[in-house]
Amino acid sequence: MSDLFWLTDEQMARLQPIFPKSHGRPRVDDSRVLSGIIFVNRNGLRWRDAPREYGPAKTLYNRWKRWSDKGVFTRMMDGLASKGADRKTIMIDATYLKAHRTASSLRGKKGGSGRLIGRTKGGMNTKLHAVTDARGRPISFFMTAGQVSDYTGAAALLDGLPKAQWLLGDRGYDADWFRDALEEKGITPCIPGRKSRTKAVKYDKRRYKSRNRIEIMFGRLKDWRRVATRYDRCPTVFLSAVALAATVLFWL
Repeated sequence: MSDLFWLTDEQMARLQPIFPKSHGRPRVDDSRVLSGIIFVNRNGLRWRDAPREYGPAKTLYNRWKRWSDKGVFTRMMDGLASKGADRKTIMIDATYLKAHRTASSLRGKKGGSGRLIGRTKGGMNTKLHAVTDARGRPISFFMTAGQVSDYTGAAALLDGLPKAQWLLGDRGYDADWFRDALEEKGITPCIPGRKSRTKAVKYDKRRYKSRNRIEIMFGRLKDWRRVATRYDRCPTVFLSAVALAATVLFWL
């Protein structure tokens, strides 16, 4: 029992308002089931291999799938981040998450957005785009296929950016349209210019040094094995795994 992960009463109290209301028969113990879901995601287990202390594997999986489809896990992160984020400075970046063959073996449903898996030099990957607060804690995520450019993620995350004074980003985000859009929002970009620019771009080099916090955030997320390696075919379910890891690591 000592090696198993259990949510504390205090953590459960913070999450309880976000849980869906139970209709009809009362749900199986939320603390036990959610702790089991976290344990499986953190350790990269198959659901059938979950320790018996968490209850039936079918119960864990059904709750995981049902709440993922309803967006419960992403709302957990969004709800906690909206109250505690340090938004004076925000950061943007993206990382690759390797897709296991079980995630990319079948085509997506017709009319859907696909599995959001693409081929890169490193193989089959999904790209995770993220915005964090000044302390490197994730505020929002956007997921694309691996070969999609950073610009696409930046455009998708742009409208949801919080009010901030600064945005830190690497050279991959050096585009005039992005700088102009940030300035329209009252955000000062701290982004080095691409080497191909004929005129050098000035930026606050001292402030830029703190951008490593978002890279540290990605590294900690990848400590969760079902995040570092994508086993889920459904992109919504996989994004739920990312959001759950971010909630436990940074917001609880």
